[in-house]
Amino acid sequence: MADVRSGDGGDFPDLPGARGVALERTPVRTREADTTLSAWRLRVESDRGTGLIVVVERAGEPIYRGEGILLGWSQDRLAAAYRALRPSSDEPPVETLQLG
Repeated sequence: MADVRSGDGGDFPDLPGARGVALERTPVRTREADTTLSAWRLRVESDRGTGLIVVVERAGEPIYRGEGILLGWSQDRLAAAYRALRPSSDEPPVETLQLG
């Protein structure tokens, strides 16, 4: 995926040179669910190090978790960073078939 840079840090002055470098789907488990869920994992690199933003979409309400340099960030701040740093795609969105 293409790098997405936030310029000079923009809304994240403590993450100079921040960029999203990989977005992938991954299975996750939560304490509240008896089943395995899917999440998006965004790898973020900056001049200060690397981290991950993991987004679990449960019942229409996304849950954000920061790892590495993003550990301890609030839900609002992780959501803003995810939106700003998520690689954009020129491809049309994937449509899934609903069978049954």
